Amino acid sequence: MHQFGKVTENPDFSGGIQKCPHYERIFCSHRYHSIFDRNCGVGFPIPLKSGRIHANQGPKKEIPVQLKNLFIKAAGRLLFVFAAISALIFLPAWTLNYWQAWTFLALFMISISAIFTYLAKNDPNLLARRIRTTEKEKSQKMIRFLVNLAFTLVIVMSALDHRFAWSTISVQVVFVGDALALLGLLIIFFVFKENTYTAQTVEVETGQKVISTGPYALVRHPMYVGGLVYILGIPLALGSWWGLLGMALFTPAMAWRILDEEKLLTKELPGYAEYRDKVRYRLIPFAW
Repeated sequence: MHQFGKVTENPDFSGGIQKCPHYERIFCSHRYHSIFDRNCGVGFPIPLKSGRIHANQGPKKEIPVQLKNLFIKAAGRLLFVFAAISALIFLPAWTLNYWQAWTFLALFMISISAIFTYLAKNDPNLLARRIRTTEKEKSQKMIRFLVNLAFTLVIVMSALDHRFAWSTISVQVVFVGDALALLGLLIIFFVFKENTYTAQTVEVETGQKVISTGPYALVRHPMYVGGLVYILGIPLALGSWWGLLGMALFTPAMAWRILDEEKLLTKELPGYAEYRDKVRYRLIPFAW
C-alpha cells in the first residue's frame, strides 16, 4: 500500500495544451481529456472521438463508459466486502439478535459509502488504485494473506465470544469501539485527501513524488495508523475482549509490511530517503 506520492501532473496526458480566452475551456492536442481537471493535468483519462475539444462545445454531461465501469466495479467490491463481513459476524454468532453487530455494520457502511462517493467525485484515479489488490512481490503476497487472516480472526473470535458469552463488555465500551473504528476510517479518509497514490498494493508509479505534509509530517505511514485504530475498535464494537487476540497476528504482519515497503520506497522513490531521515517515526510518534 503505497502512500508517498502525489499527482501534480499526468505525464501521459499533459502536453500540447493551450488555454482558450474563455478560461473554462481548453484546446487539447491529445486524444484524452480529464473530466475532473480542465487543464488535462490530473484525472481519469477519457477518450474523445474527435481528439480535440473546441471552445464552442459545452462540457459533456454524460458519464463516460470508462468511469461507469470503474464505479460499477468499485460499488460491487464495496457490497462484497459488506456481505463478507456480515457473514463472518452472523454465521459464527448464529443469531441475528446482535445489536452490537448491526450498529457496527451500519456505521461501517455509511462511512465507507461516504468515502467511496468522495473518491468517485473527486479522485477516480485513487478509486481505481484502491480496487487493485494483486501484489507483485512474494513477500507482500504473504503479508496480505496474514493481514486478511488476522482481520478474519478478529471478527470471528468476536462473534464466537458473543455466541458463547466468554466475556462481558459494558455498553460504554462498545460505543468506545465504534468510536475507534470511525476514528480509524476518518484518518484513512484524510490520508486519501492528502495523497492520491494510497494504493492497496506496494509499488512506485511513474510521476510519483514524496508527500511530507498533513499526516505525513507526523509519521511515515499514517494510512496504517488508521488501519490499526480501525481494527482495534472492531472487537470492542462487537462486544468482545477475545477478539483482540487477532491483533497478536495483525500487528507483526503490519510491521513486516512497513519494513518491506520502506526498502522498496528507499530504492525506487526519489527523495524518500531524505523524507525518512526528516520524519523519524514510521507508525507511532516517539516510539516506532
